[in-house]
Amino acid sequence: MYVSYKWLEQYVDLNGVSAKELAEKLTRGGVEVDGVETRNLGVVKVVVGHVVAKEKHPDADKLNVCKVDVGQEEHLQIVCGAPNVAAGQKVPVALVGASLPGGLSIKRAKLRGVESMGMICSAKELGLNDKLLPKEIQEGILVLPEGTDVGTDAVALLGIDDEVLDLDLTPNRSDCLSMIGVAYEVGALLGREVALPDVDEGVVVTGGPTSDLVRIEIEAQDDCPHYAARLIEGVTIGPSPLWMQNRLMAAGVRPINNVVDITNYVMLEYGQPLHAFDADTLAGNGSRVVVRHARAGERMTTLDGQDRALEPHMLLITDGERGIALAGVMGGADSEVTPGTTRILLESARFAGRSVRRTSRELGLRSEASLRFEKEVNPEAVIPALNRATALLCKYAGGRAAQGHAEALLDAPAPRTVPLTVERVNELLGTSLTASDVRGVFARLGFAVAGSGDALEVTAPLRRADMVRDVDLIEEIARLYGYDNIPTTLVRGATTPGALTKAQRVARETRRTLTGAGLHEAVTYSLTAEGRADALGGLFASPGRIRLAMPMSEDRSVLRTSVLPHLLEAVVHNRNRNVDDVALFELGSVFLTEETGALTSLPVERRTLAAVVTGAKSAANWSDNGRAKVDFYDLKGRLEKLTTHLGIDTAYVASAPTGFHPGRSADVFAVVADGSRVKLGRIGQIHPAVQAEWELDDTYAFELDFEALVEASVLRANYEPLPRYPAASRDIAVVVDRGVPAGDLVATVREAGGAYLESVRVFDVYTGERLGADKKSVALALVYRHGERTLTDEEVTGAHDAVTAALASKHGAELRK
Repeated sequence: MYVSYKWLEQYVDLNGVSAKELAEKLTRGGVEVDGVETRNLGVVKVVVGHVVAKEKHPDADKLNVCKVDVGQEEHLQIVCGAPNVAAGQKVPVALVGASLPGGLSIKRAKLRGVESMGMICSAKELGLNDKLLPKEIQEGILVLPEGTDVGTDAVALLGIDDEVLDLDLTPNRSDCLSMIGVAYEVGALLGREVALPDVDEGVVVTGGPTSDLVRIEIEAQDDCPHYAARLIEGVTIGPSPLWMQNRLMAAGVRPINNVVDITNYVMLEYGQPLHAFDADTLAGNGSRVVVRHARAGERMTTLDGQDRALEPHMLLITDGERGIALAGVMGGADSEVTPGTTRILLESARFAGRSVRRTSRELGLRSEASLRFEKEVNPEAVIPALNRATALLCKYAGGRAAQGHAEALLDAPAPRTVPLTVERVNELLGTSLTASDVRGVFARLGFAVAGSGDALEVTAPLRRADMVRDVDLIEEIARLYGYDNIPTTLVRGATTPGALTKAQRVARETRRTLTGAGLHEAVTYSLTAEGRADALGGLFASPGRIRLAMPMSEDRSVLRTSVLPHLLEAVVHNRNRNVDDVALFELGSVFLTEETGALTSLPVERRTLAAVVTGAKSAANWSDNGRAKVDFYDLKGRLEKLTTHLGIDTAYVASAPTGFHPGRSADVFAVVADGSRVKLGRIGQIHPAVQAEWELDDTYAFELDFEALVEASVLRANYEPLPRYPAASRDIAVVVDRGVPAGDLVATVREAGGAYLESVRVFDVYTGERLGADKKSVALALVYRHGERTLTDEEVTGAHDAVTAALASKHGAELRK
């Protein structure tokens, strides 16, 4: 919002407060000012002149020699090259010794032998913004209104002796999207009264009541609670007064003509958008207005010349037969005010912000009017703004208005009253304000206060729709009392050292460990396509899918129930760019629901940890060109590195999860202290059919329930003394049935090894014809050690024989020969 300092002075006394000081006060009061721009870019000694005569230059076809009256004893001779200069014009003249933007100084000069005593200026030469100038004065010299007094200071006349404040408003302060709203804010900060314009000054009334001439019907009652209109006749289209053009340009609005400029001026003044229709182009000459939603297949050509297809939810202003405006967004081309317009139907209404916002967004039409309607206009400004614009049309367009206004009012909101106690104010602000202090602040804001003692009932005017709760009122007190005046106090109460939660610590360690194991963290979309995850199933049952009401595309239309499909998409993305060796993990959320139809309760959000590897193993050194492909054990090793770091004992049970290879997959369990198992997730090779569908090589993945992983984690350091005595190593290879898990063999060895057994690991599994079709050989490496002495061969052999016997007894294992 651009605020002209000179314009603001019309509503509130700014004596003794400069524009920069005002900007500082506004910013400290919570209305941030991004900057203060000076409109005068260096114009000095430029006055209004009257071109008395014009003659062609004797030695130049494109130059003219003008005699200009600037209010001095003698007329000045000025050579001018502008094609539009003519005798009788009032123009800005830079006198000898004048300065212009860009460091230009005007001196006495001779042009092709003819003396020139100054310069007739264009608007651009005076530093005015070309984009904000009316089209007819963008080229050539600037022609001023005929009634302008000769010798007048052009700086004051053109309003460039002004400064503009650029307000960066937060969404809740839509009241400051108007000059009067800003005036109320400034008045409150400075403790000064606000003077409102006389909305009826200058109105010329003729004929009967407007309500007899115009009938208003509101069919879309939810989206238009209030619609009013006035009928003005005898209008003459022409330029608006110069002072109004100056104020509009200071606010960043380009002047068009008196009718359009007046509607824009009043919108900026009151924050209430208006629209003017050419009444003679409407059915019944503007005798009927119907506010309804567009019908299926209905179209309308808007002011920008675009033929637009309308949706049934779009709010439409009609004359009973056809659409004449998109409510709050843009008018129709058929009812546009033209140079021949003489009768105007002037609209002032309150439209639902949600309706205007949706229409504006879908059609790609954003304007100053739609911006204000989206944030909800002040209900109390609808009629004053309408009357103010009517008065200005009568004064500056020669109009004559019918008596009063036509109106359809379905809802007149009442001001909201909020209870507040002084104790509550001081409790939140840390101040010692009295009830009198609080009442004084609200008096400056224009809020009504009732109640006695410390218990107050505060009623904010409708222009302050952001005053909903007591904390909103307390914020107003803090703003006006001054944030700098609020005392600094130390925090009281018990304090505790900050720390991460267990889940946060596990997440941090998980990322650190997997990254250290050679995986890259991925962050993928939480949205996916319908049915995309079905081929891979999921850790959690979710019969329903959570669909978006307005998805960006079908590929991002439902919330995911598994992270794995997104990691596979990332693998495919990399392979398509010749990156075949991929190792990724993601710690993300999945979303679950039991409901298969429309949701009636919130879905469940669960965090999962997933990883995927494919391609070749990392090279052992720079010359290793014959790298092997990754396999199940590469991924399992990385997972065990993580679980070991988190203090979790794991077990694996062969399984065939959905989307995984039935012979190369397993469920992952955490073995807790009492020996029971808690399922963490699944690990294995992606099913060959899924790999073929995604065009992948052999790919391995795991997916874990992160919450179960957190619960099973033991985040503490384990310290063991360095061994003082040597260990004894024994290897054993046993032949067992192929269905016997190697993990069961390891468990039996640990149970039978006794106190001397330090560790056991599987280092080889062999299958072949020599063993038989249903047999396999499992080789285990065992380490024996005593903490206080060196073991004898007899002790090691005894323990090892016990292990061999246990394997034979429990699993039918035979030593491989």
